[in-house]
Amino acid sequence: MIMRKLIESTYLSLDGKIGGESFWATQSQFRDDRHVAYNTELLDSAEAMVLGRATYEVFAATWPGQTDAFATKFNALPKHVATHADTELTWNAQRLPGDAVAAVGELKQAGSGTLIKYGTGSFSQALLDGGQLDELHLWIFPFVAGAGDQLLPGVTRNLDLVQVTEVGNGAVVLTYTPK
Repeated sequence: MIMRKLIESTYLSLDGKIGGESFWATQSQFRDDRHVAYNTELLDSAEAMVLGRATYEVFAATWPGQTDAFATKFNALPKHVATHADTELTWNAQRLPGDAVAAVGELKQAGSGTLIKYGTGSFSQALLDGGQLDELHLWIFPFVAGAGDQLLPGVTRNLDLVQVTEVGNGAVVLTYTPK
């Protein structure tokens, strides 16, 4: 049986930090054509997105107003959101029912292709622990943030490095699979 693959794509500083104002202000200076091409290829492979509530809320407040070709594809993809909050879901989104990790497992069995997940936090940890995360695409940008959240705090897991891709201006994407 062919199953969908779940890929998480996450931006990191050299010191392993995600998010924060300095992070987002700094990482954008490293974008070039290779960065855009890699990101577009990854998005083009996706049939749907899997998002945690916090990422969904940030994206839903930002992306619907974007109109370039990447944004058009990004906005059109179905979104599956892990949340128990009474958050109103719009933007082509639906709530993952019941246990979110089990629901993602059912999504993976419902077809072939790729599911893409953006954002990192407790949901990512649960997906990794639950054996649902197939690849991590870690975008490493050549700056030290000094502050911000850790990628997967408290998680101990061995990973296999399967690919290194230069995406311009000193940034690389390290692709890992869980052992």
